[in-house]
Amino acid sequence: MDTSQGLLVPNVKNVQVLSVFDIAVELNRLQSLGAVGQLGTTDLTHGTFTLSNIGSIGGTYAKPVILPPEVAIGALGKIQILPRFNSRGEVVKANIMNISWSADHRIIDGATMCRFSNVMKDYLENPAAMVLDLK
Repeated sequence: MDTSQGLLVPNVKNVQVLSVFDIAVELNRLQSLGAVGQLGTTDLTHGTFTLSNIGSIGGTYAKPVILPPEVAIGALGKIQILPRFNSRGEVVKANIMNISWSADHRIIDGATMCRFSNVMKDYLENPAAMVLDLK
């Protein structure tokens, strides 16, 4: 979160048991606290997986740093319209977003992160599929 105090990374606790609505409520709470400089230590510690939106400030690539006890972190770049080839070999406009990943290889291997990245890509390209997979 880009704040007047610099980059802060609050985290949602126990996200695996929260509904999408509950996650949205918690994200709004954290954003509101961050905007006025009121995030507490408990809001900023003990994260295990981080997604950072560097695209919101114009970033495209990053070298995200894992802060223990995190297992992995991803930095979401801004969406860019770039030329790509379609299935017929024609150049078309495509919306492209880069995600830069870092993982603690003592806990998770690169192949697992790559498979996770592919699932994330599929969900971003097909949000209805993600909704169907929610608990």
